[in-house]
Amino acid sequence: MGKVYLVGAGPGDPGLLTVKGKALLAHADVVIYDALVGGPILDLIPASAERIYAGKNRGAHTLPQEQITALLIEKAQTAAVVVRLKGGDPFVFGRGGEEMLALVQAGIAVEVVPGITAGIAASAYAGIPLTHREFSSSVAFVTGHEAAGKYRPEVNWRALATAVETLVVYMGMHNLSHIVAELLAGGKAPDTPVALIRWGTTPQQEIHLYRLDQLQRQPPDVAPPTVVVIGAVVNLAMVLPHFSPLGL
Repeated sequence: MGKVYLVGAGPGDPGLLTVKGKALLAHADVVIYDALVGGPILDLIPASAERIYAGKNRGAHTLPQEQITALLIEKAQTAAVVVRLKGGDPFVFGRGGEEMLALVQAGIAVEVVPGITAGIAASAYAGIPLTHREFSSSVAFVTGHEAAGKYRPEVNWRALATAVETLVVYMGMHNLSHIVAELLAGGKAPDTPVALIRWGTTPQQEIHLYRLDQLQRQPPDVAPPTVVVIGAVVNLAMVLPHFSPLGL
């Protein structure tokens, strides 16, 4: 029996991959990787390792989640080091918890290797500190794309409107109009600044700045993958420097 490592590949800039994650890739026998893992990180996988693509995009899943989990269990029975390489952090909207639970229940040794999550890194590269003593003492990370039939029907956006000062929304572009309407209905100020950060921390990074009420009147033409940051700290993006990937 081998061991499965749930490794966070980080947000896109290969320079943000952890030292431990890089070492595990160098010794991997099998790597099962996601759609948002970039080429420079995949280049670290030895030629002798088996590579399996298990990427998911909205409406287009290469493998169903149940099949990915079964594949991890199968590979752990014949390979010593199985790396499940996931964009960002495995435990932040990455279904790493589901995969780890299934592996534990199957009697497979498993370990998580955290990665830098996109909400933190993309915001930083865009010159947006998620907390600042003068603008924000609280931040919430929320998914804008929830599973069907989950433990509750939807995020309470109206409650979040006044509960925290900075909101970071993952996978929120498809439902952005609904999210914006609910935040405004919940008391979020119409002039609250919003940043849409597409392909954060990569050479293709785009930063689009709006007011909350602008997004209600005219939905933006910005495609995924995009992180949405909502709050007064977004104003600092016009003052603080932006950053580019450094590589490995």
